[in-house]
Amino acid sequence: MDHAMASSNGDHGTKQRRGLRLAVPGVMAIAALFLAACGNGSSSSDQSSTARASSVQTQFVNTVKTVLPSVVEVRTAEGLGSGVVMDTNGNIVTNAHVVGTSRSVQVRTSSGKSFPATLVGTSSDKDLAVINVQGAKLSAAKFGDSSKLRVGDVVLALGNPLGLASSATNGIVSAIDRSVDESSTVALRGLVQTSAAINPGNSGGALVDVSGRVVGIPTLSALDPENNQQADGIGFAIPSNSVKSVAGQLLASK
Repeated sequence: MDHAMASSNGDHGTKQRRGLRLAVPGVMAIAALFLAACGNGSSSSDQSSTARASSVQTQFVNTVKTVLPSVVEVRTAEGLGSGVVMDTNGNIVTNAHVVGTSRSVQVRTSSGKSFPATLVGTSSDKDLAVINVQGAKLSAAKFGDSSKLRVGDVVLALGNPLGLASSATNGIVSAIDRSVDESSTVALRGLVQTSAAINPGNSGGALVDVSGRVVGIPTLSALDPENNQQADGIGFAIPSNSVKSVAGQLLASK
């Protein structure tokens, strides 16, 4: 089993909301890979490479546009994080450490509307929680099969890092079935490791494939043991199959 020191990205201490932002860093870098792979110096090859790069960028943009309405900000008196709408009944899955011990939760959608939420249930050992918003007509996300993930698959992380609402970062699946000690009492198993940037506020958001299916819930990032600082490009997400199972149990026991 793999063990790593990591920090939760939930997300206490964010004092101020920033304006709505949408960013997909790294799109052109990935597009450049297609250009390099396909280019051979000829005009026709250059045109083909440009068309492929444009197609990749369009797919990223469409994925973000499709999924963002299903990703919400989750705010409590202790801080903020993110959540993913599970169904048309207003059930939202997030991290247990985002909700914390608070019983007063506020949800803000990507369109800027705010709603009060109630806690349905929490599983501290799995770091998952379900909250519910009544009468909001929220857009439900599509959840994929995380067992089909492969190392190298392109993924996007959507959430509210550092209070920057509706942000997106991209990367790849770096590894699967990672084991991480989130704290001295919580050890998470079977995590998806990703190079998509995961920062405080991303916790509870969506890790999605390029088809717009949620394949994980970003939860924490690794810490560099030498300086105890967040390590760039090493984040972890709870796989969607585990999320569906635990959330289903919480809903069934309410």
